Amino acid sequence: QVQLVESGGGLVQAGGSLRLSCAHSGRTFSISAMGWFRQAPGKDREFITTINWSSGNTYYADSKKGRFTISRDNAKNTVYLQMNSLKPEDTAVYYCAAAIAKSRDYYYTLSGQYEYWGQGTQVTVSS
Repeated sequence: QVQLVESGGGLVQAGGSLRLSCAHSGRTFSISAMGWFRQAPGKDREFITTINWSSGNTYYADSKKGRFTISRDNAKNTVYLQMNSLKPEDTAVYYCAAAIAKSRDYYYTLSGQYEYWGQGTQVTVSS
């Protein structure tokens, strides 16, 4: 089992920044990848970024490159999502996720590849 707890969401004005945190615990030694997704009202869950756990290499959805950055602090067992130049359309519930099962894909971009999910944190960007 892996437990994930997100924090750092809130209300921010357009153009502002937020840093989301995802604290992970449990069988974290078995993690293959971690990722960030988001889901806006009435929309499907959307992939943002992922980090390959063994290499630390990262991958972003094309539309998220440049404004979003994933990072990790192994000493704190935490993964971060830095979000800059936020726009009202970034308003959503943001989720971190952990994948355990090995995949032939180097980067895990599909929600179905992740077995564990946090509870989500709301990000609201006002215009």
